[in-house]
Amino acid sequence: MSYVDEVLARIHAENSGEPEFLQAVDEVLESLRPVIAQDENKFRRDAVLERLCNPDRQIKFRVSWVDDSGQVQVNTGYRIQFNNAIGPYKGGLRFHPSVYTGIIKFLGFEQIFKNSLTGLPIGGAKGGSDFDPKGKSDREVMAFCKSFMNELYRNIGPNKDVPAGDIGVGGREIGYLFGQYKKLVKHYEGVLTGKGIGWGGSLARTEATGYGLVYIAEELLKCHGYDMAGKTVVISGSGNVAIYAAEKCTMLGAKVVTVSDSTGWIYDRDGIDINLLKEIKEVRRERLTAYKDARPECEYHEGRGVWQIPCDLALPCATQNELTEDDAKLLVSNGCIAVCEGANMPATPEATKYLQENGVLFISGKASNAGGVATSALEMAQNSERTSWSFEEVDSRLKDIMVNIYHNIDDAAKRYGLEGNYVAGANIAGFEKVCDAMISQGI
Repeated sequence: MSYVDEVLARIHAENSGEPEFLQAVDEVLESLRPVIAQDENKFRRDAVLERLCNPDRQIKFRVSWVDDSGQVQVNTGYRIQFNNAIGPYKGGLRFHPSVYTGIIKFLGFEQIFKNSLTGLPIGGAKGGSDFDPKGKSDREVMAFCKSFMNELYRNIGPNKDVPAGDIGVGGREIGYLFGQYKKLVKHYEGVLTGKGIGWGGSLARTEATGYGLVYIAEELLKCHGYDMAGKTVVISGSGNVAIYAAEKCTMLGAKVVTVSDSTGWIYDRDGIDINLLKEIKEVRRERLTAYKDARPECEYHEGRGVWQIPCDLALPCATQNELTEDDAKLLVSNGCIAVCEGANMPATPEATKYLQENGVLFISGKASNAGGVATSALEMAQNSERTSWSFEEVDSRLKDIMVNIYHNIDDAAKRYGLEGNYVAGANIAGFEKVCDAMISQGI
């Protein structure tokens, strides 16, 4: 049995109840086969893959808080610090009812390679809770965040572990978390990213993941002889990533015609009204039915279905495993040129394989949605310097990082005879840097 197969068998046996984590491990290790084959005995001797697939530590804790009716509520908090071979742990916090150990491990494992691809000195981690901020008052969210940080603060720090936001954790939540951390440690330090601009945050951080996604998509298209201007784009989701991906596509002359949320989706053949979408989702925090009310000429459909709309570029920006093989077949039949993932692992393995086999250019999330964590690392740099860069400077650095990521994953794929396989290229390029650091630092 090969070393890769040995490790896959062991990881599956030890993590059988965590399908998302196993899916991520399978994808990475399968694509690393040509790298491992170059010196299998050395990789096995140093147990590189076992060390890579097992977190440095897993932290799980109870979060007790009091709701507005005076009832005590209990949630579970997590922080999984996966690998700090190239820098302090870095990764978001997700507050959503679906959160459990397997989701956090999947996200933290992906974060190792994503952070490596940015070229910045940050390791991989992830955290969160099964708490749902939807429908909660500001006071309830604050109560939860304070209790959550009362447990988490011992395990984080600006040179140790720097969390950020993710699903369910936006500016409001980061503010409450940071305020409690500052009170507990009794000094001011840049331990969280995604902070407010007036208290240590970075300009362009809100836009970063969506903008970065479009920058790498633009470079992908350009290198294959296409121009972003004039292209039709379908986007799933209507959160931070989707909104700013839609905005940047529009700025570059493309037309975005769909967005979605957990209850339905919009098809606006004239192009999504970005300002209206921001008002509904960022200010009023309403469902997309409000978009239909404001623009009655558009179509609103319940459930899911954005991938049936003909497009040149598809950007899945909602959640994991949202784009299935059947969706991939629709995209191919409608002439889609490229798919770039804005969410973490939104395409199923079957969908990814179908798209690749049918000539669709495909970039996985660990490369294409790295703009958010890259700009978080730029926020860390600004905090260390006690300075603030202009929007234009941060945006320029972000674009350079995303363009470099594309060329690095393209080069890695070519070196192993996998030209055009950007999934393998991302895994290989991210792995090589982390692996070299792990081996150099000993056991």
